[in-house]
Amino acid sequence: MSRTPLIAGNWKMNLDHLQAIATVQKLAWTLKDARHNFDDVEVAVFPPFTDLRSVQTLISADKLPIRFGAQDLSQYDSGAYTGDVSGAFLAALDAQYVIVGHSERRTMHGETDEVVAAKTAAAIKHGLVPVVCVGETGEQREERGAGVVAVEQLQVVLDAVQPAEIVVAYEPVWAIGSGQAATAEQAQEECAAIRRGIAAAWGDEAAAATRVLYGGSVKSGNIAGFLREPDVDGALVGGASLDVQEFAAIARFRQHVGL
Repeated sequence: MSRTPLIAGNWKMNLDHLQAIATVQKLAWTLKDARHNFDDVEVAVFPPFTDLRSVQTLISADKLPIRFGAQDLSQYDSGAYTGDVSGAFLAALDAQYVIVGHSERRTMHGETDEVVAAKTAAAIKHGLVPVVCVGETGEQREERGAGVVAVEQLQVVLDAVQPAEIVVAYEPVWAIGSGQAATAEQAQEECAAIRRGIAAAWGDEAAAATRVLYGGSVKSGNIAGFLREPDVDGALVGGASLDVQEFAAIARFRQHVGL
C-alpha cells in the first residue's frame, strides 16, 4: 500500500501569531516556487495554540495546500481544566492533526502512557488525526535494546482505542535537539518494529496504511536517507521547521534524490 509521506513541522513554543502568518505565507511561496508536488508529499505545521486561528484563517482564505494541527490536547471535552484545550475546540478550527505524547510532554509534564492513550482517544473522537509520539532515552536503549520501549508505549494506545487513522512518530529522546540524529538504519529498525506492533494489535491492513515518522535532529541533509527506508513515511521536524528555507528543503526531498 502506498503511503503519502508526511513532513510535519513542530514549532514548539516559538513564533507569535503574526510571525506564524509570515512563516506560513513564506513556506507556501517557497514550495510553490520550487514546484513542490503536494500530491506526493503532505506538509503540515503545528503552531502554538495562540497561532492556530491565524494559521487556519490564512490557509482557508488563500486555499494553501498546507495542513495544520495542534501540539497537544486535553483528554477531556470540557470542564474545570485550566490551561487545557479540548479536541472539540481544535476540530472547530478545522485542525486536521494533533500531537500527543511528545517526549517533552512525557518528561516535563509527567504524561504517562495511559494519559497519552486517553488523549489519542479524545483526538479520534473529535475527528482529529493523532500523531502519537513514542521513543526511548539513551539509557533505555542501552538497557533494553532497540525496538522495545517505543512498541511498549504504543501498545498502551493500541489497546485503548479501536483501529482508526493515526500517525506514529518515533522520536528517540537521545536524538531530539542534540544535533545527533539516529542513523537511517536505526530509524528503519524502530519504525519496522512499530509497524509489526500495529499489525499484531490491529491487523496487517491497518499496519500497512499507518504512516510512521522519524523525529529527532532531522535536517535537509539527512532526510533523504530516512525516507529511503521502507518503513519510514516522513518526519516530525522540530527546530529545522522554524527555518522556512530549511523546512522547505526537507519537504522537497524527492527533487534531490529522485525518490
